[in-house]
Amino acid sequence: AKMENHTRISEFVLVGFRSHPGSQLLLFVLFSSMYIVTVVGNVCMILIIRMDSNLHTPMYFFLENLSTLDICYSSVITPRAALAFLLGRRSISYNGCASQMFFFSLFGTTEAFFLAVMAYDRFTAICNPLLYQVIMSRRLCVLMVMGSYLSGCINCTIQTGFTFSLSFCGRREINHFFCDVAAVIHASCSNTLVNELVMLAVCGSIIVGTALVVFISYGYIIITIFQMPSAESRHKAFSTCSSHMMTICLFFGTVFFMYAQPGATSSPNKSNTISIFYTIVIPMLNPFIYTLRNREVKGSLKKQLKRKGI
Repeated sequence: AKMENHTRISEFVLVGFRSHPGSQLLLFVLFSSMYIVTVVGNVCMILIIRMDSNLHTPMYFFLENLSTLDICYSSVITPRAALAFLLGRRSISYNGCASQMFFFSLFGTTEAFFLAVMAYDRFTAICNPLLYQVIMSRRLCVLMVMGSYLSGCINCTIQTGFTFSLSFCGRREINHFFCDVAAVIHASCSNTLVNELVMLAVCGSIIVGTALVVFISYGYIIITIFQMPSAESRHKAFSTCSSHMMTICLFFGTVFFMYAQPGATSSPNKSNTISIFYTIVIPMLNPFIYTLRNREVKGSLKKQLKRKGI
């Protein structure tokens, strides 16, 4: 009889970035300061939008939700990773790993759908300005946000369920700084072909689907902008979109590189570095990208500070 070693592991060890002992403190400082900037930046964004009734529009409704999502997304990974660098305690319990993967997949997938929703919002605003208020009703906006989270829920349930149905026999090391799907699959001693195909099919279709919505929307936006009669209206329209374009290129570029290519599980060290981008850097940059490029937000911020007498 074939003896299968189904010893249920109680914990994993996250070994990402362990190779340079001197850099652990540097990594701790880097991760914690980025996390603090992420939380403060996104909380400020939410407060500015909440406090100014001029910003109670669909675009800012989505931005507020994106900021909330970015705080959650970053909180699932960054504080824990920073502490591991500082204290050198890299073990994570089996259930802790599963829940980290669940929430990371949930927020990550939702972010991709949010970016698609926001691209559609910009498309409606620039290509159908007269019908914008009618199309982007409060009800539709709420449904789009709920739909994004629902899609995230479906994906993270599939990913986490499939990954943790694998057996892990003694190979407890995960070559990553968090419980990423590909890295955990890599640590299993089962045959992981089905899992890799599921990951490629599900993540691939989500990434390609949301990216298509984004690129088609922006295709129409760019054509519309070029057809505008005055340079000023072109510039104004382009400035509201350039910030989205930046976030989108960063997010989809790194995520596509990570998940939507065969053999995504084969090069852990490269993927460790790239995933810092979409797990930590992008949530930190979003508030800056959206506020610094945005006259309305800057105006609102000045108004709030004047009112407080700062």
